[in-house]
Amino acid sequence: MSHSVGQVAALAGITVRTLHHYDEIGLLVPGERTAAGHRRYTDADLDRLQQILFHRELGFPLEEVAVLLDDPAADPIDLLRRQHAVLTARIGRLTEMATAVERAMEARKMGISLTPEERFEVFGDFDPEAHAEEAEHRWGSTEAYRESQRRAASRTKEDWKALTRELDGIHRAVADRMAAGDPPDAPGVTDLAERHRLFISRTSYPCDHGMHSRLGEMYVQDERFTATYDAIRPGLARYLRDAIAANEAAERDRARARGANAVGAERGEDGSSAS
Repeated sequence: MSHSVGQVAALAGITVRTLHHYDEIGLLVPGERTAAGHRRYTDADLDRLQQILFHRELGFPLEEVAVLLDDPAADPIDLLRRQHAVLTARIGRLTEMATAVERAMEARKMGISLTPEERFEVFGDFDPEAHAEEAEHRWGSTEAYRESQRRAASRTKEDWKALTRELDGIHRAVADRMAAGDPPDAPGVTDLAERHRLFISRTSYPCDHGMHSRLGEMYVQDERFTATYDAIRPGLARYLRDAIAANEAAERDRARARGANAVGAERGEDGSSAS
């Protein structure tokens, strides 16, 4: 089966002009032509185009792509392994960047009193102050935002690094529970959700169970949070949201039990229920 140049351009998301250029420089010469001289691309041509586009996405110049693909000694399996290694390294870097974004948004790290060099050491090449305007627009009128600003302004570089390690540890522990197949409402998982809530209360602003559940919903609804958590483990954003909700429900049950016990104790003291 063969395909026209227009079909291939639409399939690959590139222009017909690009395909013509690849043909002219010998990078992708169509395997067939019609009697009228029109280009027709075979399945093998599509496989080669996929490799070309992959290397272009990674930043390889066209000349180097041609050398890689036309090397007679090249092993297709070895090429796939190299591609996998490159992608894995890129995923790792993107995960680090996403984690930095999450730290900045979750802890409201806007207005931190660090030098540019110290910010780079703590957060890498992600600058949390770039999100300051959005954070102020969304939460600037709240006491929680003002409190987080006050706390953030007094922290040192070492303070931020310690908090980062602690939060990372909580996230990894939740991801491990998820990997082990524990349901979000398992006691060990809700304990971690409570640790997460207390971390926010201690480091940023008072975070009761209701506010924590609203944050959990944001982790799923805001694609930036979702991408950050799911980069740690696919599905983690929803899993953490569900664990937070389960922790709030458990706290409501405990509160009702405490209320019932208090009523029972009061009745026992005044003798109204004595027989």
